[in-house]
Amino acid sequence: MKHLKIGDSAPTFKVKNQSDRMVELNQFKGKKLVIYFYPKDNTPGCTTQACNLRDNYSEFTDKGYEILGVSADSVTKHEKFIAKQNLPFDLLADEDRTMLNAYGVWGLKKFMGKEYNGIHRTTFVIDENHIIINIIEKVKTKEHAKQILDV
Repeated sequence: MKHLKIGDSAPTFKVKNQSDRMVELNQFKGKKLVIYFYPKDNTPGCTTQACNLRDNYSEFTDKGYEILGVSADSVTKHEKFIAKQNLPFDLLADEDRTMLNAYGVWGLKKFMGKEYNGIHRTTFVIDENHIIINIIEKVKTKEHAKQILDV
């Protein structure tokens, strides 16, 4: 796994969103960006996290932030998740895990004695010049917006 740190340039990406449109880092030049990586649409923790960001979305936009969620789920799954939860931000479908690997969030996980590869729930806060200014690895799904905005 690649280990990014605060002060690094954010890795570039070009990934489809829930509407099957390409989204890339360069579209956010001059804007602050929150990129949160999560394991799977429509699971309890991921839904709680997405809804917490949704419920606090105006605070992010007031402070000039855009939000992107990223998982390995398909465009269709993202489209349904957004509709069901009324999410106001894009979800990126990184099915080939290019972005997940570039950000170092895909790797070995352990759960109930089993090891498997998966997405480590991680959030990157990126400034207007695409520099990483914060990395949250211990995400609290019910308080994620506060974790991001309190920095």
